[in-house]
Amino acid sequence: MQTINPDSQRPMLRVENLTHRVSLETDTLTILKAVSLEINRGESVAIVGRSGSGKTTLLGLLAGLDTPTEGTVELDGAIISRLSEDERAQLRAHRVGFVFQSFQLLPALTALENVMLPLELAGMEAPEKRARELLERVGLGERLTHTPRQLSGGEQQRVAIARAFASDPAILFADEPTGNLDNRTGQEISDLLMALNQEQGTTLVMVTHDDQLAARCSRQFHIEAGELTEPVAQVEFAH
Repeated sequence: MQTINPDSQRPMLRVENLTHRVSLETDTLTILKAVSLEINRGESVAIVGRSGSGKTTLLGLLAGLDTPTEGTVELDGAIISRLSEDERAQLRAHRVGFVFQSFQLLPALTALENVMLPLELAGMEAPEKRARELLERVGLGERLTHTPRQLSGGEQQRVAIARAFASDPAILFADEPTGNLDNRTGQEISDLLMALNQEQGTTLVMVTHDDQLAARCSRQFHIEAGELTEPVAQVEFAH
């Protein structure tokens, strides 16, 4: 009889009644209101909405970068709000990858060193071998010794994607990954993200204004004024 791994049946992300408020001098601003959702393992999900709708705040809460005012976020079986800051940092270091609109590369390090750094901090064996393999996979095998200022925007984002996937994260969060790129380069980055999502089985959750990129995800969550509207199911989508 085949044994079923209970982790494989559990959603990668489960969010219940997530509310986030920010105190101002004279008032309290509610950014998210009672958001509930589930995201399955290996799924690709786009969070879309107008500027100021709360989508980037939601992404930060899902990733454990902040804690909600009310409600719970369960990431890979761990309820984030019950963890200390150190425990959340450990969870992110071992289970979570990030890709940002602004790349977030260290300017004094080469492409290879930027990808190696989180692997070295995590104590991974043979970090240079893993970093080289991923940089070759994203098409930068000939640019290993270049620093960010010697790379184009698209190349910098490829380094950032290689770094994000280097530790085999269970889930990858991307905040406007094509936002600073031209259309052609943005399409190339979209292709790369979707391909790696499929190859590595990593759950992919991204905030994006790119309608074409959002349409390639298996589902979309729409946010309006901090509230989640019904997710759109994609019957067929390109990879």
